[in-house]
Amino acid sequence: MNNMEAIARIMIWAGLIIILGGILLYVFSKIGGTGFRLPGDIYIKKENYTFYFPIVSCILLSIIITIILNIFSRR
Repeated sequence: MNNMEAIARIMIWAGLIIILGGILLYVFSKIGGTGFRLPGDIYIKKENYTFYFPIVSCILLSIIITIILNIFSRR
């Protein structure tokens, strides 16, 4: 396999993962909920100001993606 074929395969897989992620986000938004609100996420709401930083959600998502990529990368 030459370099162009390898790059093409990576781009195809990346595109499929992005499409799958988009479909999952669409389905989860229709099921209910505006996203993850886990304990530990920072949410500050004042009169004219809202700040939301999903630190725990980001950590959990990172762990899940790491596990999935480790499963698929082992041959």
